[in-house]
Amino acid sequence: MSKRDFYEVLGVARNATADEMKKAYRAKAKELHPDRNPGDKEAEAKFKELNEAYDVLKDDQSRAAYDQFGHAAFDGSAGARGGPGGFSGDFSASMSDIFDDLFGEFMGGRRGRRSDGGRARGQDLRYNMEISLEEAFEGKKAQIRVPSSVSCETCNGSGAEPGSQPVTCTTCQGAGKVRATQGFFTVERTCPTCHGRGQTIEKPCHVCHGAGRVERERTLSVNIPAGVEDGTRIRLAGEGEAGLRGGPAGDLYIFLSIRPHPIFQRDGADLFCRVPIAMTTAALGGEIEVPTLNGKRVKLKIPEGSQTGRQFRLKDKGMPVINSREIGDLYIQTTVETPVHLSKKQKELLREFEKASSSETNPESSGFFARVKEFWDGFQG
Repeated sequence: MSKRDFYEVLGVARNATADEMKKAYRAKAKELHPDRNPGDKEAEAKFKELNEAYDVLKDDQSRAAYDQFGHAAFDGSAGARGGPGGFSGDFSASMSDIFDDLFGEFMGGRRGRRSDGGRARGQDLRYNMEISLEEAFEGKKAQIRVPSSVSCETCNGSGAEPGSQPVTCTTCQGAGKVRATQGFFTVERTCPTCHGRGQTIEKPCHVCHGAGRVERERTLSVNIPAGVEDGTRIRLAGEGEAGLRGGPAGDLYIFLSIRPHPIFQRDGADLFCRVPIAMTTAALGGEIEVPTLNGKRVKLKIPEGSQTGRQFRLKDKGMPVINSREIGDLYIQTTVETPVHLSKKQKELLREFEKASSSETNPESSGFFARVKEFWDGFQG
């Protein structure tokens, strides 16, 4: 199934500003968030699609690549690969090559590149991590296992057998490109001998076979700060794939998702909790205990005559704000529970209560049906 256009997903024009895209993203994210749509697979899929679109378009460079190449700039053919533990490969297709194509031409000619011995930057990696709401509240230190390419220890990343060195390519003289004249035009293309590296290896390393890197699984420690939100991205500089033949390593990006909670719903730094209360407690008033996310209990006084939907605010009982001393609030919303499975005596008592009731004991229903009567009388008139 083909992907939708990212601008269409966000609901913005292709010339939208960063602020317009951010505003559109926040509105849709709040509408489609899994906490507000529990069990809705369609909403969950749209939420993931929305995050993917915004993650690409909010960055100027990746947006320019998307405008030029569309989804092809980020699809699996660009080097992405799957793996265990929520790991996926290079999600930006090592953007340096794309932007060399975008901006590497000047007055009709491609700019020459200085040979660096093929020391290309390693690919960026992506790791998807799911955490609980409690872990987002407290923060955590997690250990993750990342399969990636690391610099070959035998040849120190050069790709050449120890005791030998790469040599300058005789075809392109180290430029990495060759030119051919066709009529009035000069065509420049990647050197077919060294594949753009500018150097060739006469004696490849027997361990990495000339690549300068080998596949290995690494264990990394990740600090997740308290207050992270769903979709937070953590960058670990230099922890991506090793560069080709001693080039700089790419970065590792940790993408966080937060599991829905059975009791609390989150909106930014605020938490919401629906608490059912007995009909008698709502009518007569009373005191109940409500939970907080840190496992503690708070006593809450229910006023006499409370109705369904009444909201109580517990200050500073919500989520911490990341990189801040601020703390959100916890909102308790009461739901008056109608009693079921009544005994004969309970039914008799309720019937006696009903006989003794008046418009004063049920002001909302009495007022409503009074307005309904006026509405009907208007039609009859």
